[in-house]
Amino acid sequence: MSHSQRPEIFDRRLFARRRTRALERLAATSGDADFLLANAAADLGERLAAVSRDFPLAVDLGGHRGHVSVALAASGRVGTVLRADLLVEDRSVPGATLVADDAFPPFADASLDLVASALSLHLVNDLPGALIQIRRSLRPDGLFLANLLGGDTLFELKDAFMLAELETLGGATPHVVPFADTRALGALLQRAGFALPVADVDRLTVRYGDMFALMRDLRAMGAANILADRSRAPLSRATLARAAEIYAERHADPDGRIRATFDLVSLSGWAPHESQQKPLKPGSAKASLADALSVIDAERKNNDPQPE
Repeated sequence: MSHSQRPEIFDRRLFARRRTRALERLAATSGDADFLLANAAADLGERLAAVSRDFPLAVDLGGHRGHVSVALAASGRVGTVLRADLLVEDRSVPGATLVADDAFPPFADASLDLVASALSLHLVNDLPGALIQIRRSLRPDGLFLANLLGGDTLFELKDAFMLAELETLGGATPHVVPFADTRALGALLQRAGFALPVADVDRLTVRYGDMFALMRDLRAMGAANILADRSRAPLSRATLARAAEIYAERHADPDGRIRATFDLVSLSGWAPHESQQKPLKPGSAKASLADALSVIDAERKNNDPQPE
């Protein structure tokens, strides 16, 4: 299937509009809803600081709010950071900015030392293709670091909406975007040609007074529903009220505050280079498995108590 025929999961034009409105909301408030992105960017910075080498040219892919650019600079490992952002309007942080869609990374082959992305790539329609382009843009032994939402993120909200719509409307439509699990994302790194791929997950549970407070934060993050096949009809007050009741019934703590789950999946991989560790070729081992098991068995027998 050609790219032009690939079915869209996410409405990227709507995503851009939601991002614009989210920036306006954050500019008019204290920016508290930015906590998730700030947390993800700090994680990237910590992981980069632990790498014992420098990266002369890095790209903050996604760019929004500049949190990643700041974290990369603070790591002490990066020379120049170029922000690549979907929105030309986002000038929240000074510095070089390229207007670019992270779904289609526009960089020349082997032109970058580091690509970092926070909470952005889970909303591209062709993640395998984007990862391949990122890997090609890295110089040999260049590093890719990312975190994205995955796993059971917002399963409570998904559950509440589905049950409320089934009760009040007799059917349900999707309101929460699908998220890939950690194992699948690790496999995508391998398919894209990254060496030494790693994928792990960190669960963050955030508590709110009610479902509507959570929804306000999601809108402020630009993370409201952007599914291409979403229902265009607004939810009725009755359905929303029932969803809030179900959420409180099924996913609240004893003090009445509800829980919202965010699974932050961390990815890392290297552009292949001859200096990197490689698995041994089949048949190259110096000792056979049978020999090793024989040694273990002999040692076990020697250590067994002997009859008197």
